[in-house]
Amino acid sequence: MRCPRLVRWREEAARRPPARFADHSYWARPVPGFGDDQARILVVGLAPAAHGGNRTGRIFTGDRSGDFLFAVLHRAGFANQPTSLRLGDGLRLTDVYITAVNHCAPPANRPTPAERDNCLPYLAAELVALARLRVIVCLGAFAWDGVLRALAAKGHKLRPRPRFGHQREVHVGPYLVLGSFHPSQQNTFTGRLTARMLSDVIERSRTVASDLTIVEPGAVRRGAGEG
Repeated sequence: MRCPRLVRWREEAARRPPARFADHSYWARPVPGFGDDQARILVVGLAPAAHGGNRTGRIFTGDRSGDFLFAVLHRAGFANQPTSLRLGDGLRLTDVYITAVNHCAPPANRPTPAERDNCLPYLAAELVALARLRVIVCLGAFAWDGVLRALAAKGHKLRPRPRFGHQREVHVGPYLVLGSFHPSQQNTFTGRLTARMLSDVIERSRTVASDLTIVEPGAVRRGAGEG
């Protein structure tokens, strides 16, 4: 067992659900990525939510962050419906694949560095499997750091490592990495991240996926903030 703390937490969350999910059968296992296996755009989050992906078995499914994200993807034409409540609900993604740095729900949404590193080989494998991938959208600083570490493990290193910022972008190897604040309630309820702000990042990813020549390799475009 590589991450015993995460295993205990994901299983404890399933044994003691909030009242609104008392009759639900929890997934309570590592949550895989999902989407279009021919995607040019990869969206990377932090980890499954204890009562979201850890419950439903699909990342960003059944929680408020996912509600926000899928509504934006739907308006952009990348998702066939604006909500996702459970596996088998008909959600389909086109040209987008979604995953996370960690595949098990962590306490307080904070994996340790060791837990992050234990999961990075899976993210690196997803980068290899997505043969048409061109753009990686990182939702939050943890995803940004994890993606850059996974790319470094593939031989695509930048020194110094660029800092995260909303709408910050950097060309790393064959990919453009874009930063966005995470669609957590902490960010969306306070207005730190609005639907328009996330839509702008998603639209930028569409443009760049079609024409990577608009960004020079190694260039860093500064963003609007960190977090």
